[in-house]
Amino acid sequence: MRADAGAFPPDATSPREAPEPGVPPISPNLPRIAFVGAGRVGTALGAALRAAGWPVTATSSRDPARRERFLALVPGSRAYVEPYGVLDEADLLFLTVPDDALGAVAGSIHLYSGQAIVHTSGVLPASVLAPAMAAGTEAGSFHPLVAFTDVAAGRAALPGAVVAVEGDEGLLPLLEEIAVAVGARPVRVTAAGKAAHHAAATMAAGEFVALLDVVDHLAAAAGIEAGERLGTYEGLARQALEAAARLGPEAALTGPIVRGDLGTVRLHLDALRRADPAGIAVYVALARRAVALAASRGDLQPERADELLALLASSG
Repeated sequence: MRADAGAFPPDATSPREAPEPGVPPISPNLPRIAFVGAGRVGTALGAALRAAGWPVTATSSRDPARRERFLALVPGSRAYVEPYGVLDEADLLFLTVPDDALGAVAGSIHLYSGQAIVHTSGVLPASVLAPAMAAGTEAGSFHPLVAFTDVAAGRAALPGAVVAVEGDEGLLPLLEEIAVAVGARPVRVTAAGKAAHHAAATMAAGEFVALLDVVDHLAAAAGIEAGERLGTYEGLARQALEAAARLGPEAALTGPIVRGDLGTVRLHLDALRRADPAGIAVYVALARRAVALAASRGDLQPERADELLALLASSG
């Protein structure tokens, strides 16, 4: 850290007054945290950490409205226009900016010895922050598996969520402590595995919603009213998720594929042709995976598995 760490650049926005009643005091001996980027992710994390008693000192953003929102939700913090403004106020710097901007933003920041820098990208490794590094600094990634649709929803979803952490070994215990502080559960991933981690997260969230769109079309064809369509299958989906988490996907698999029920699969495909032809490709891809799982655990004889796969192949 520089000796003049108390000096602030002229673009700083003054902090709010002392924390309002009910805001926890800052716990001693914790590193000072600042955020570059005051969007939904940075503001939600900053507010959650401040509420947990961590010293969240500053943010930077070129958007005046975002700066003001951060100041309102993170008592005692300062706001700057440019990223370099937060450097003198942070031991740990969070870069909460879009993935495509990480390299350029990191290149505009030059850490001092003893500081650490972290990004929140799910797909990129900590090494993307190399342009900001100096001797005696550390880098990591901190990816909450949360849909930050807005600040309030993101902050509310942090307790009970999972945070994937990756980076320099010496930094990981602190990142895990931060995850626990906001009520989340830390999980370590490798740098080489970041893309696989993010693909899994995408399939579990956004692409799962795409699957639910097919379910919605089929429910409509079944005559179920619009407000009840997905809710009709919600309990079943939760049971499947809970069973897979408890037993593993292979052991949790149920349904007509496990039973080798060609007639049922044929009726499903006919229903999709009428209700949602574009959904056939989704059904076929998942059914093929189910055939492989059922065959692996011994529920399907090779001949029946081949018959199912032939039926699926002919569905297009």
